[in-house]
Amino acid sequence: MNPTNPTIDAAASPTARLDEPGATIFVRHPDGPSTTAHTGSAHLELAVPIGDNTTFNVGSVAKQITAHLCIRAARDRVLALGRPVVDILPRFRISDVTIGELIQHLGGIRDAESLLSLVGFRDLDHYTAADLLQLAYRQQHRAVAPGRFLYSNTGYLLLAEILTRAYGAGLQEIAERQVFAPLGMTARFKTDPREVIPAAASSYRATSRGWRHEQHPVTLPGPGSLWCTAADLNRWLDHLWHIWDPSADNGLPSEQHLGYRPSDHPPYTYGAGLYADPRPGRTAVFHYGHEQGFSAASHLAGTGLRVICLSNHAGIAADRVAATVLADLAHTPGAGPAELISHALRTRSVPQPNPADNSDTEASHTSLGTYVCDDVPGTIRLTHAAGSLYLWRRGTSDRLTRTGPTTYAANGYMLTPPTSPADDRAPDLDSFVIDLDRAPGLRYRRAP
Repeated sequence: MNPTNPTIDAAASPTARLDEPGATIFVRHPDGPSTTAHTGSAHLELAVPIGDNTTFNVGSVAKQITAHLCIRAARDRVLALGRPVVDILPRFRISDVTIGELIQHLGGIRDAESLLSLVGFRDLDHYTAADLLQLAYRQQHRAVAPGRFLYSNTGYLLLAEILTRAYGAGLQEIAERQVFAPLGMTARFKTDPREVIPAAASSYRATSRGWRHEQHPVTLPGPGSLWCTAADLNRWLDHLWHIWDPSADNGLPSEQHLGYRPSDHPPYTYGAGLYADPRPGRTAVFHYGHEQGFSAASHLAGTGLRVICLSNHAGIAADRVAATVLADLAHTPGAGPAELISHALRTRSVPQPNPADNSDTEASHTSLGTYVCDDVPGTIRLTHAAGSLYLWRRGTSDRLTRTGPTTYAANGYMLTPPTSPADDRAPDLDSFVIDLDRAPGLRYRRAP
């Protein structure tokens, strides 16, 4: 064990349990030693403890790597951040969206993955980055006004495709050559679900019947699908710290190349694949990731403090763990890793019983029609039964709850007809709008 980087392993931690998944916490103090704490199992089937070399899927933490590659390409004059996306991807149909806007989530691109439920995909259905790009190429207009933040994984899929076209190589090859190998990182963008990642953890969710695997046969390099260790992310944050140098009054990381703009989480801003806290005395850049039961958090403060958390437990949210660690360090700067991880993981999710199947048979429903949208392939149907509205796709229905005179809500989306139904009788709908958090303004009309 390196005395400058002490590690608290699973066996020594009071929170250690090899019969459940867990997490890694890494803390590096400014000009001081780093400490790492692990708890839980990387593989429940084999009771393999999480350790220094355990590799996690860090989800959207990957965006800062993808953004860095784009900014480096601009610096090397391979790309121009102000160049319209359509110049490089002719099938993209929104002519005024630029590469820089995609990086900042200002392109108004609907998140294609959010649309999959409307297309009819289920949890274990296989889809690829190419499938999502097809959904991106269907979009004809910005979903929000220019300059308005709309977080979009699809924007980063487009960036990965742009980098591939610019360099004539895949994203993993570009990142390996320009970032991973020079920094000594073992990180890897996974491009094929069948690919073997050395020392990779599996992710799990607790249910009333035991543990369940959370990984799906899907990889989306660019916005996510980056596999790495806590040590890998520390090497990246060390690089970011040296190019940032807050003491030189250079602004936020890469701000000289691409500005930070208001985000979906005020007062935080968003720039080169990073959220930023610009408040005096709190300056920091960070990003969180959630992908297929994994979660990750990377936080770099203007003081040089680094906190990294990686989790393969769907009930342990890495962003919440990191926030707890940062709060504890603010109150007790000398807190040790065992104390930090014990406190941060004290609250666990309680498995909820599976809900009873209360689905109605469609035979008792009144059909209202079949509907199409130019931005989403396929059709959806609406039915009415017992005073309630139902939305159907591929045999699966959602019961819509009326939340206002002209609004209905269900399962993460809002449906708004053009006029208010007079009562609980079946409404006559020729059109309506569906708004998802990351895919607003989907206009459906009755199919001919």
